[in-house]
Parts: sequence; C-alpha cells; structure tokens
Amino acid sequence: MSTTRATTKDRSAATTLLRLWPYVRPARARLFTAAFVAILASCTGLVIPLVLKWMVDGPVADGDTAGVWLGALYLLLLGFAEALLFGLRRWLVARPLSHVEAEMRAGLYRHLQRLPVAFHDRWASGQLLSRATTDLMLLRMFLAFPLTFLLVNSVTITVGVIIMLIQDWTLGLVILGPAIPVVITCMVFEKRYHRVARLAQDQVGDLTTVVEESVLGIRIIKGFGRHRSQARAFRELSGKLRGTELRKAGLLATIWGVITTLPEVAIGAALVLGCVQVADGELSAGTLVAFLSTALALRWPVESIGFLLAMTQEAATATERYFEVINEVPEEEAYSRGAGNGAPSPHEPAADEQGLRFRNVRFRYPDAPEDSPPILDLIDLHIRPGESMALVGTTGSGKTTLTALVPRLHEVTSGHITLDGEDITAMSREELRSRVAVAFEEPTLFSASVKDNVLLGMDEEELDRALSVAQADFAHALPHGTDTQVGEQGLSLSGGQRQRLALARAVVGKPRFLVLDDPLSALDVHTEAAVEAALRDVLADTTALIVAHRPSTVLLADRVALLSDGRITAVGTHHELLRTNAEYAHLMSGTGEAKDDDR
Repeated sequence: MSTTRATTKDRSAATTLLRLWPYVRPARARLFTAAFVAILASCTGLVIPLVLKWMVDGPVADGDTAGVWLGALYLLLLGFAEALLFGLRRWLVARPLSHVEAEMRAGLYRHLQRLPVAFHDRWASGQLLSRATTDLMLLRMFLAFPLTFLLVNSVTITVGVIIMLIQDWTLGLVILGPAIPVVITCMVFEKRYHRVARLAQDQVGDLTTVVEESVLGIRIIKGFGRHRSQARAFRELSGKLRGTELRKAGLLATIWGVITTLPEVAIGAALVLGCVQVADGELSAGTLVAFLSTALALRWPVESIGFLLAMTQEAATATERYFEVINEVPEEEAYSRGAGNGAPSPHEPAADEQGLRFRNVRFRYPDAPEDSPPILDLIDLHIRPGESMALVGTTGSGKTTLTALVPRLHEVTSGHITLDGEDITAMSREELRSRVAVAFEEPTLFSASVKDNVLLGMDEEELDRALSVAQADFAHALPHGTDTQVGEQGLSLSGGQRQRLALARAVVGKPRFLVLDDPLSALDVHTEAAVEAALRDVLADTTALIVAHRPSTVLLADRVALLSDGRITAVGTHHELLRTNAEYAHLMSGTGEAKDDDR
C-alpha cells in the first residue's frame, strides 16, 4: 500500500483548480473564444422554442402552409448553426489542451529529476506514474468539457429561465420550484464525492505500483512460486478499488436521480397548469408550446450538472495530487533551506588540500527521529590526488551511505566534503557530477541500447575504451553489437554483465573522482582479475573511493579505511591493518558477521 498520501487542506474545488491557471494562460484566447462559441450555440438552441411559438400561433393557427415551410426552414438553419458552432468549439480546444497536458507532463518529469533521492525512496513509483498519466488525462478532459460547460450550462439555464418567466411567470415559478433542493443536493454531493474520488485515485496509484513491481519482479515471483499470492494481493487491491468506484457510482446515481426527477415533476406540473390556462383562454397554445419546449431544452443542462460536478471533483483531486509532487522541494532549494536553519555554510579549506576530503561529516536520514544516532558520525578522511582508497566495514556500517554523500545523492547533516579544496556544496550539482562518476553495487540499466546505457550522452569515441576497462567486450558479440537493446532493467543480461556495463559507464568520461560501491561483487574470479588489472591503469589517473568486501578488491587500493558503526576507526595499507587491527583481519578472513542493513 502507498505511504505517500498527503494530507491536503480543505480547499474548495474552484480554489484548487485555479492553480492550473499558469498552465492554461497561454491558451486562454482560444479557450475563452471556445466558451463564447459554446454559449452562442446553446443560446441558438433556445431560439427554436420561440420559432415554434410563432409557427403555432401564426401559420398553423391561420392555416398558412407557406408559413409552416418557412418556419421549418428557420428550424433547420438554427439546428445547423448550433451543430456548426459546437463543432467549432471542439476544434478550438483540441490542440491547445493537448499542449497543456503535454507541458504539465513534461514539467512533472523535469521536476521529478530534480527531486532528492530521499523523495524517491519515500514515494511509490506507481503513485508517480498515475499522476503523470491518469491524473493529467482527467485534467485535460476537465479543461475540454466540464470547465466550459459548467459556464455554458449556467448561462443557458439563466437565459432559459428568463425566457420562460417572460412567457408566463406563474409557470416559470413552477419550474423554479425544485431549484433549492437541487442546489442543496449538489453541495452535499460535492463534499462526499471529493473524498471518494481522492481515495479512488490513490488506489489506482497503489494498483499501478503492484503491477509494476510484479512485472519487474517476475523472476522472483516465478522462482518462488508466489504467483497465486501475488494474484490474491492484486485481487484484494482491485476489489477495494471496485468498491470505491461503486461508491462513486452510487453518489452519482443519487444526484442524477434527484436532478432528473424533480425537474421532470416540475415540467409535468407546468404542463397540467398550462393546459388549464390554455383551456381557460388565459394562455395561447403557441406560448405553452414555446414554454414547454424551452423547459425541455433545459433538461440536458440541468441533468448534466451531476456528472459535470463529478468530473470537476475528480479534476480537483487530480490537481491536488499533481501539485503534491510539484510542491516537493528540489535538491538545490532543499539544501539552501536547510542551510538557513543551521546547516553549515560553504567551507573554505586551505589551498593545498587536494583530492577528496571528509571533515567532521555527520549524517542522519531526514525521516529519522531527531534523537536517533547518526548513520555516520564525525567522519574524517583524506584521499589524496591520484590515490585510491578502499572502504571496508561490516554490512550496516554505513559504507553505501558514505559514498552517496560524495555526488550529493544525500546531503550531509553537518561537516564538509571537499574536492581539490572546494566544498561540494559550493558547486552546482551539474558541475559536481561532471567531476565525480559512480558505479553502484546494484547496477541499473535502462530500456535502451548497450551504447546508450554506457555513454549516457558522453562522446562515443570513449565507448570501446570503457568497455575494455570493464571487460565488457561481450557487448560486441550481442545480436546487434552495442546497438542491442538490453530490455527493461537490463534483465536480458546476466548480473555480471550488467555490473560490467555499469562500471564501463563510470569510467567512460575519464572522471577526476571515482566512487565505486563494490563494483565487482557479481563477477567470477577470472573476470574479476581481468577487470582489476584494467582498473589499475584507470585508478592511476584518478582519485577513487572504493567500497570493498573482498581482499582482491581491497588490493586495488593504495590505502584502506575501516568503517565501524558509522565511524572511521582505522586507516592504513591492507597489510598494515591485517597486522594491527583485529576487526579488519576478521573481516578479511571471510568470517565477519553480517548485519541487517547497509544504509
């Protein structure tokens, strides 16, 4: 289930939807024109009853056949004009609204790329997908239809009621009788439907998450024979969504029943009273025909109120969900706001401090309790220019977290990290990440070619060298060479192949600083030896921090740092620490105790 539902303020639908104005503003001219055209078309339809009145009281009463044919021609022209105007309205809104949807989707995607890793750790991917697809589709539908027709129908009902009151005010008052109960019903419906619509859209996000995880984890599900339990979980969520949709349907049926029945009763009462007035000679037959035709013409605008309000509420909840993501603070602002609340200002180290330096670095996850101990505490470490340092420690000691601080995937809670004497917080993230390359223990590949996965926009001339360093020359033997599509998550490749491509991606740009999180864990002994031999040449020209679990990886480094319970407890060469540090010797013996979490 999702843990990302935000507690939204009790805003009205109108207030919420007004937040869309900056996106709609570029298309406002066409939208206003479309609304005017729709109002004109609707009011054109209200002229038809007046023509009927003229025909009944004139040519029909006088037996004027030519007049009847003339009236029929007027009706035909009015109907044609009404259809043409509605078609023009549709043409006016189609292109700009598709552009609004595309711009909002692109803006959401850009914003997601700028949000910190902590946000993505917290939010389920299915919730984000549903906001980028289903919710934006609902917004486009709202802007295309309900937004216009709530205005159009309001104007139409107002003009129609005025016409009926002018024709006969007593019959007009009969028609207006249900107005108060209809308004009260709409107000109650709006509040209840908003809550149910929000719940349904959140449940769609939960369902999307389950489907996505099931597809990505299909090997695990099949390997453990858990397809039935997954199917049951899916049916449970699907059943909850079905129940919520039925609640929505029940509310919609209720309001539709009320706003259909009451006006129908009023029209029936007006028909009886009007017939009595015609029989008494107080009202002309043509006036009664025009009155009832106007009342019938208003049936659709009145009856449509129910689903127009429903679509408006769904659009309001979609807007809330969209801005819940947009309102999240990007990486740059998140840190600058933190700095204003006591976070350290950029550090100015001595000019001769080159390489990668950690100074009194402390880190605690943003969602951790304030009184909890930090994951990393007072880390002091200096990796000199051109030096490679292995980071060793038990599982859960904080190695992966420490490496994530260098490219600022997480922000330090306190302390400073410098590259060649420059505090990383003083650099733009673009500049920082152009200097630092990373390779993670769990390699992530995209649904793209091998070449695109390795280069990620870098110069193609570097491709062969990077593949050679990572011993990933197998890519040339794939069906289409380096243009072969690797499939989602790269699951068409073995774990070792994926890891080698991730390593090639890290070294392709000849970075000045290299952060490797146990990059050889999935390789066999012989491939590991070949990769290590090639890596030595790369490491000679870069400053590297390498998370290592095996002696063979440790031997790549010039020095070793031992991380224990979030602190650096020893630094030295591999052989020095083997002689002088019992914990390190224990780890390298292969009998080290594994803990639960390597955050």
